[in-house]
Amino acid sequence: MAILSEYEEDDQKKPTTSSVKKAQFSAELDPSDPIGFLERVFEFVARESDLFKSDSLVKDVNAVVRMVKDKVEAEEKKRTKELKAKENGKAEKKVKEEPPVAAAVKKDEVKATVEKEVKEESETKEEEKKGTRAPNKGNGLDMDNYSWGQSLQEVNITVPVPPGTKSRFITCEIKKNYLKVGLKGQPPVIDGELFQPVKVEDCFWSLEDQKSISILLTKQNQMEWWKYLVKGEPEIDTQKVEPENSKLSDLDPETRTTVEKMMFDQRQKSMGRPTSDEMQKQDILKKFMAEHPEMDFSNTKIN
Repeated sequence: MAILSEYEEDDQKKPTTSSVKKAQFSAELDPSDPIGFLERVFEFVARESDLFKSDSLVKDVNAVVRMVKDKVEAEEKKRTKELKAKENGKAEKKVKEEPPVAAAVKKDEVKATVEKEVKEESETKEEEKKGTRAPNKGNGLDMDNYSWGQSLQEVNITVPVPPGTKSRFITCEIKKNYLKVGLKGQPPVIDGELFQPVKVEDCFWSLEDQKSISILLTKQNQMEWWKYLVKGEPEIDTQKVEPENSKLSDLDPETRTTVEKMMFDQRQKSMGRPTSDEMQKQDILKKFMAEHPEMDFSNTKIN
């Protein structure tokens, strides 16, 4: 528990030309309920000053919040950088102490790791140039203030909220082609048109441990991967989506065949090879060419 307190100074210790009234504030900070602490602070300031009469109140408060946030993030980055430098120093020291053969092997491993990281970074930049991103482990995308994943049937969304948040403070509006999620009295975290329609009657949300909002959307079209959650956000590369094979056994034979065909075509495209439909067209053309040797197929192309 932290205690914030400000006391009136003794006039005898610090003489002044004019009498300035200073108010006393004392409050305890419960780490599990920081929002409640801020409410008491703002109530005290509203009573004892003219701050809330200012037209630029919201702008000023937001500026203070951003300043503190930037400072915290800068300190965190500094600590991470120092820790990484420390670990690198230990690794270099260990390599120097190792026998020549072991050091050479270690050097090759480091080189391979660096080359892998450079390749991954290059692929990421290439994807960003194309306007797509690699999906996360849930086959969705991790945004700044929420994340989402998907299967062919459903979309799962997680929105973090301040610890101790009550369900009555949450607003979640789910429509056939629209989703809005956030906290009452604040700008929504998600507010936009969905990639594809959903079955509203089979959609729901819940508050998990008063720390995050969990939302489940049931797709109307359960045979296609979503490229994004709401219109305007970055698209994912659906060719890199990796469905869980363990769930294929739960599908009916027709659906399973379709899903397996989609997975095969995605792998073929990623390797620059023809899809199943293109292979079928090639087989038909080859058969036709064999049956008609008198015809010239030198300029024939398959679209």
